[in-house]
Amino acid sequence: MFAAERRQLILEMVRANGAVSLRELARVVQTSEVTVRRDVRALEAEGLLDRRHGGAVLPGGFTRESGFPQKSHLATAEKTAIADLAASLVEEGEAIVVGAGTTTQELARRLARVPGLTVVTNSLLVAQALAHANRVEVVMTGGTLRGSNYALVGSGAEQSLHGLRVSKAFLSGSGLTAERGLSTSNMLSASVDRALVQAAAEVVVLADHTKLGADTMFQTVPTDVINRLVTDEPPAHDDRAGTELQALADQGVQVAVAGTGAGSEGASAGRQRAPLPGPRRGVPGAGGGLRGVLEPSGGGERGRVADLRRR
Repeated sequence: MFAAERRQLILEMVRANGAVSLRELARVVQTSEVTVRRDVRALEAEGLLDRRHGGAVLPGGFTRESGFPQKSHLATAEKTAIADLAASLVEEGEAIVVGAGTTTQELARRLARVPGLTVVTNSLLVAQALAHANRVEVVMTGGTLRGSNYALVGSGAEQSLHGLRVSKAFLSGSGLTAERGLSTSNMLSASVDRALVQAAAEVVVLADHTKLGADTMFQTVPTDVINRLVTDEPPAHDDRAGTELQALADQGVQVAVAGTGAGSEGASAGRQRAPLPGPRRGVPGAGGGLRGVLEPSGGGERGRVADLRRR
């Protein structure tokens, strides 16, 4: 495929989806991520798209939010692996809250197999994924339906969470940085996510590598409130994502890295019982099953991702 044809296809994909990872672009145009990254730079120079860590977005992507149909096709392998690892943190009989998002929807599909679980959610998609799980109780918040992501928002959703206490909150968002924590581009969604966090003893953020370093309008969860981050392994060339992960670990966030390559699919990774450092705050029921743990740096040495696959 000639460069002009390749770049036109890349541009059409970004226009159709709002944001696309380099991995997905390389897969569709059948070339290397190095070549795709060069094409994205050229298109950015023409003002046709903006680069983000590990991907490309429409110009002005800082304030825009893709709808569910677009998001559901982005980083699908990464979201699957993240959901597999996150599900290993949930134990029988727990009560948890799960926020809206395509990654949390993937998590919900796996939670259907956890007996005695109670899931509180403002997401119609999460509730739908658990609708036929006989051993899982689903509690919906009130609120006003936000059609772009099938979530209940507003004062009704927030009030229904007052007085609630659960063991863990699983949240996603539009961007994650060590400086501001988790953020989203919608004010109503951010407000409900903050209410979900207030209800939980432990906060677990699910974010694929394309969201690392992205900063959007409304902060939902400050970094010092995030206990754990479950993410996928950034591409080797994505130094900024790796730096962001290290910065998060240095601030006390436990970072678990899911594999998406052949032979290391999230499902198999989730079955490995890897020891975790203790939570920053006293949290009951912290589980194992995390494939790679990024450790805080200390004594002038950088932290490292433990390669648990070789154990």
